[in-house]
Amino acid sequence: MKIKSMTTPTVTRVPMTLKMRGGKTVMVLPDGSRVVAQREARVDNAMIKVIARAFRWQRLLDDGVFCSIADLATAEKINCSYVSRILRLAFLSPTIIEKILNGKQAAHLTLKDLMAPFPMDWTRQEQIFLSGLKD
Repeated sequence: MKIKSMTTPTVTRVPMTLKMRGGKTVMVLPDGSRVVAQREARVDNAMIKVIARAFRWQRLLDDGVFCSIADLATAEKINCSYVSRILRLAFLSPTIIEKILNGKQAAHLTLKDLMAPFPMDWTRQEQIFLSGLKD
């Protein structure tokens, strides 16, 4: 008769969160880096579409096509509040926009983060949105 030795399994805990990036789930460590390094740029199409929309809407306002955000919202059949939040993205730092377009934004950055209020100062924006940035 064989007696099996009872040993306690070893458990290793790694703090991380799961985030959606461009329709895929990625693991993100507390420092903002990805658990599995990316080989190529991961373009987040949702972020790009919203930024493009912000620039288009801003151009329509600048060109006088619409006199106000309310007029624009009515024409687009969208809530004024949503239009206002999207329009802020037209004032993102060029560095942030370039990183997003190239898929080199920080792993932790989400569209939800961009939709939250942020400072208009580009240096502060970069401090907030580019932490954990890949080079």
